[in-house]
Amino acid sequence: MKDFNEWTALAQRQRLIDSAFIDGQACQAESAARFDVVNPATQKLLARVAACGEVEVDRAVRSARQAFEQGPWAKMAPSERKAVLLRLSQLMLEHRDELALLDSLSMGKPVMDAWNIDVPGAAHVFAWYGESLDKLYDQVAPSASNVLATITRVPLGVIGAVVPWNFPLDMAAWKLAPALAAGNSVVLKPAEQSPFSALRLAELAIAAGMPKGVLNVVPGLGEEAGRALGLHMDVDALVFTGSTEVGKYFMQYAAQSNLKQVWLECGGKSPNLVFADCRDLDLAAEKAAFGIFFNQGEVCSANSRLLLQREIADEFIERLVAKARQWQPGNPLDPASRAGAIVDARQARRIMQYIEQAQAEGAQRVCGGRQLSFDGSSNFIEPTIFTGVTADMTLAREEVFGPVLAITLFDDEDQAVALANEHIYGLAASLWTDDLNRAHRVARRLNAGTVSVNTVDALDVTVPFGGGKQSGFGRDLSLHSFDKYTQLKTTWIQLRG
Repeated sequence: MKDFNEWTALAQRQRLIDSAFIDGQACQAESAARFDVVNPATQKLLARVAACGEVEVDRAVRSARQAFEQGPWAKMAPSERKAVLLRLSQLMLEHRDELALLDSLSMGKPVMDAWNIDVPGAAHVFAWYGESLDKLYDQVAPSASNVLATITRVPLGVIGAVVPWNFPLDMAAWKLAPALAAGNSVVLKPAEQSPFSALRLAELAIAAGMPKGVLNVVPGLGEEAGRALGLHMDVDALVFTGSTEVGKYFMQYAAQSNLKQVWLECGGKSPNLVFADCRDLDLAAEKAAFGIFFNQGEVCSANSRLLLQREIADEFIERLVAKARQWQPGNPLDPASRAGAIVDARQARRIMQYIEQAQAEGAQRVCGGRQLSFDGSSNFIEPTIFTGVTADMTLAREEVFGPVLAITLFDDEDQAVALANEHIYGLAASLWTDDLNRAHRVARRLNAGTVSVNTVDALDVTVPFGGGKQSGFGRDLSLHSFDKYTQLKTTWIQLRG
């Protein structure tokens, strides 16, 4: 395992791609516009990256359309597309250090989280969808003896994908792998804070044998590149992970343009319910801390609302505060750091405003709450816990997207479920109980796309991820993800004789 000095030395030598990737090659914005990508852990400039706009998005979509209509990708046998995706997965693992560094440097996450979790996870997603391709079958409808009616899944065409900064490589893989596996071409817009791993992934895709134009990457600002992609008349579907506010814009763009399909995975305020019949309170406290402090709390499904049964509250909070101390932020390149820097100064200020507002509204801070400075950057925030949070407080209602936990007490099961469900979001939920009946009963009653029992934020490529309400709709991961990237075609053949 590399130490801090080795990661630092690698970072100093790391190549940072500052161009777009369209039609199989690097290119700059026609306007020569650029935007700054800053290392949040040092506040130092990493690179000035090409800021794509309407012109570059149109070029990328035209390239993707040509690749879909005329190129070999969509026409390849599933086994051939599978081979390319498996080669890409292997190349990602061979470039594991590089990809981990690119995400750590640009968005502040601990490099070891990127190395141990993000890169191998993203590579596995590509391999899993590649392996699935030659194991999927279409259908033959029950019909009269003189008729053959088939139901087949066909690719949509050109997919626009917009992904966030908190898991740059993972979120790209979640969108790209099933879309490409199905035979589509893709135009990907990474978040402006963290474009590097997506651009490097496009290079690796070409090296793996993917034809030019099948995967294009257009870095740029959301209001320019993102808007242009959402409004483009030749994009067949738009997939998005990010805030609910921005997700609503993409639905408007679809209505204003060509009624493209829009699949959203938006915000969350996931509840974590701990009942008094949970015997292993130490494990529950450890997982509760992980559920909110991992990745600096910058997780859409973070367990940011802790609902505690009153009779165990004091004991549990004492255990939880001790666990929170293990999540103090540090230099992202230090393997000992469990938490890193907040993505940028703007987000850090936003989190601190939520902390200040929680105190002003009467919540009691039991730990954390301070903004810390390292290496000339103040984008570090302590793990923070508030008790006495009521359902009407801002901290209980709005997504902070930072290491801030709101604790609310409940007396019985009905009250716990009501507190969990009375919210605009419905992405994920967790519950802790040793009563099997209660586990099934409460899981069924919780309004969430994923309910984790006696753990938090359970996730695997084999099961769908997504939610309801203003958390969006549609599902990433699993075979169900193909529903977003394909459409059903009925072929009716009238037989003679």
